[in-house]
Amino acid sequence: MLSIIQAAGWPIWPLIACSVLGMALIFERFVALKTSRVAPPKLLDEAITVSSRSVPTPDVVNQLAQNSALGEVLATGLRTLNSNPQCSEADLRAAMEGAGRAVAHRLEKYLAALATIASAAPLLGLLGTVIGMIEIFGSQTGTGGVGQAVGGGNPAQLAHGISIALYNTAFGLIVAIPALIFWRYFRARVDAYLLTLELASEQFVRHILRHRKAR
Repeated sequence: MLSIIQAAGWPIWPLIACSVLGMALIFERFVALKTSRVAPPKLLDEAITVSSRSVPTPDVVNQLAQNSALGEVLATGLRTLNSNPQCSEADLRAAMEGAGRAVAHRLEKYLAALATIASAAPLLGLLGTVIGMIEIFGSQTGTGGVGQAVGGGNPAQLAHGISIALYNTAFGLIVAIPALIFWRYFRARVDAYLLTLELASEQFVRHILRHRKAR
């Protein structure tokens, strides 16, 4: 691996930095976007059951908020009801929508950086290719006339220029392709989570309003 890096020249170092950063972002998003940390399947039913008889105590609400992203949104509705039992439906929805926007921003964290790596890596590879081509043409520059230029080229410099061009092109694609695949995967996963949060919030708001009227 070290010999490949040496053969590719200095243009490969930005690509290596992008690959390390990309791997770190992919690992972080896999951890952050676990279902248990965003929208546990049974959490909505549990929240509805707990709030069916009366508004839960602040300790229970805080525990719900710390459970997951969905719990944070549901807890916002309960806190709004605790602070103002006579709050309007519009105020309740606005509070939960605000919490939902904050959660959405957190779920989308680092996705833009991953998309940037997917877009920039091929360009960095192309930059390395251009630099390699420049070295190739430089190796063909002789001290004599045009007829002597080709014969007077430096084979070692020619080989080095070719290796820079090919290794950087290949490495740029190696970095960009996984970054693009995982960016699309995480984008789709976040969109699915946001839909789940929206539907769960709507169901919880209707539950709260229905039980408040019943009381």
